Amino acid sequence: MAVALGAAMLLGTMTAASAATLPTAQVNTTGLAVTDTTVKVGILHSTTGTMAISETGSVEAEKLAIEQINAMGGILGRKIEIIQEDGASDWPTFAEKAKKLLENDKVAAVFGCWTSASRKAVLPVFEKDNGLLYYPTFYEGLEESKNVFYTGQEATQQILAGLDWASRELDAKTFYLVGSDYIWPRTSMKIARKHIENVLKGTVVGEEYYPLGSTQFGSLINKIKLKKPDLVFGAVVGGSNVAWFKQLNAAGLTFKKQPMLTISVTEDEVLGIGGENVEGLYSSMKYFQSLDLPGNKSFIDAFKKKWGADSVIGDVTESGYLGPWLWLRAVEAAKSFDVDKVVAASPGIEWEDSPHGYLKVDKNHHLWMKTRIGEWQKDGQVKIVYESDVIKPDPFPAGYQ
Repeated sequence: MAVALGAAMLLGTMTAASAATLPTAQVNTTGLAVTDTTVKVGILHSTTGTMAISETGSVEAEKLAIEQINAMGGILGRKIEIIQEDGASDWPTFAEKAKKLLENDKVAAVFGCWTSASRKAVLPVFEKDNGLLYYPTFYEGLEESKNVFYTGQEATQQILAGLDWASRELDAKTFYLVGSDYIWPRTSMKIARKHIENVLKGTVVGEEYYPLGSTQFGSLINKIKLKKPDLVFGAVVGGSNVAWFKQLNAAGLTFKKQPMLTISVTEDEVLGIGGENVEGLYSSMKYFQSLDLPGNKSFIDAFKKKWGADSVIGDVTESGYLGPWLWLRAVEAAKSFDVDKVVAASPGIEWEDSPHGYLKVDKNHHLWMKTRIGEWQKDGQVKIVYESDVIKPDPFPAGYQ
């Protein structure tokens, strides 16, 4: 199968069927939904509401990875069955669905959440029930849990590296901070402000937040025109991005006139925004679809074969894809689905040719990875203008808490 071949290329010589099928009583001592032939997992994302524009790609990537693993023989000789739930862009719903997946369905792992608000809502459930969550979104850091693996960037890998680049390459000295109004943007901008003022010796000339789903940005655009910052640093998420960037463009505030670096716009959002509305915008991410890497080419080919030639792949979509493969490697190493054993086997796992290149699981459950700055083109893809060395994750950086 082409899908299986692509997965085998991504994982080198390791195959999902490498371990002989072990007795269920040996690989499942904690009452998970594991039989002699199957293992159940959960997918928990928003497929409705304002966050669906951002989260749909993660669902597609997670399903692709699971399909590839099953095509290679499954995990510990068992095929993966998916139970999917919709968080509906509502944090209490995420908590309710997480409880159902862990307590009723007894899933062995969950791949899901996007916003920090949704992750914070489900975290007490996972810690109480000793569940396992693979969280795919770049986020603010300042968190570490035995029950969560974070497959996106934390702040030092995305925010600090991005601002350092803007200061160095764009000569940015004055900054306007803009975000959606919830945990991740507010905490990210708190970290950004400290870095701008204390490290870069720059000035924050404005800071604004808008509720999720907001579509009116005229007042903000006028303030930016008045302040004329060297850089707008943005973290607007979900469907609001469509209105935000279209209104910027309509107001004549192109990114050649007003440089902007975002930590929230990926190919998934640009599909809805339109490439013509983001031309010249910069994004700080670990992954872009245009990356010229062997692992990425295999991933893109498989993704487009399953989800359509016109589908696009953004950073969080790629992070979603990593989750099932990292879980597979840890389960195979542990020779068990038990959460404690999987967690213990995870630190130190390396993947040389993931879609975004080399990664390693740190003992703090975050990933070693590179940061890249991409400049958006009219066709909805980026030209990569900067790539860092591999950065060790530091979710609790001194001086930023």
